[in-house]
Amino acid sequence: MFPIRDHNPSGRTPYVTYALIAANVAVFLMMLPLYGDPRALEAAFRTWGLVPATSGARAYLTSMFLHAGLLHLAGNMLFLWVFGDNMEDEMGHLPFLGFYLASGVASAWAQVAADPASPVPMVGASGAIAGVMGGYLLLFPRARVDVLFIIVILIRVIPVPAWIVLGAWFAIQIFSGAATPTEGGGVAYWAHAGGFAAGLLLTVPLWLRLGGPAFWNRTAGRPPHPEAAYRLRRTSIPRVPRR
Repeated sequence: MFPIRDHNPSGRTPYVTYALIAANVAVFLMMLPLYGDPRALEAAFRTWGLVPATSGARAYLTSMFLHAGLLHLAGNMLFLWVFGDNMEDEMGHLPFLGFYLASGVASAWAQVAADPASPVPMVGASGAIAGVMGGYLLLFPRARVDVLFIIVILIRVIPVPAWIVLGAWFAIQIFSGAATPTEGGGVAYWAHAGGFAAGLLLTVPLWLRLGGPAFWNRTAGRPPHPEAAYRLRRTSIPRVPRR
């Protein structure tokens, strides 16, 4: 299940969102030669990633620009692309940057609090992006999100309200974090959950400035502007009937 776009066009160019995507991609490309040498890659992750048992304050920032592989990077950047522009549109460029970084730090703190003695490096932007998703849920709970469902050979794109997509994602992080031993699993579920909760809370002041419950009453939880409309066009390839 992958969100591929929302029906919530932004009113201004999301320069910070673009810059964050570019920064993450640039760091990944700089580290690309290390991915062929597991020992060198682990050393880099231990230096710049967040190791709960030993890392200092610097790692809370640097770890969110590292990724364990191409799919890890691609998935995170897809979520940032879908949800980041609208948060930046509502917050403004520099406030959004501060919000993003604060969410990332809060997510890392949540993982450290859950497993403070862990010697495993934590890397990835997913905690900060989870904060973006939490804020999006508060501001646009009924915005439509096109979700790509892949079930064995069945592939469908279905528009789903944001509160279902993001609420289900958050619930999965809580359930998985509770069900997974802290010393294993390979996914920092509590960082995801902590970042999501932090992003939602950090968005509350903006939500109140917009009117709080009156904002929801005015927009019905949808984007406060006309939604984007997408049309799926038929392929030009002719159908070949079975004989």
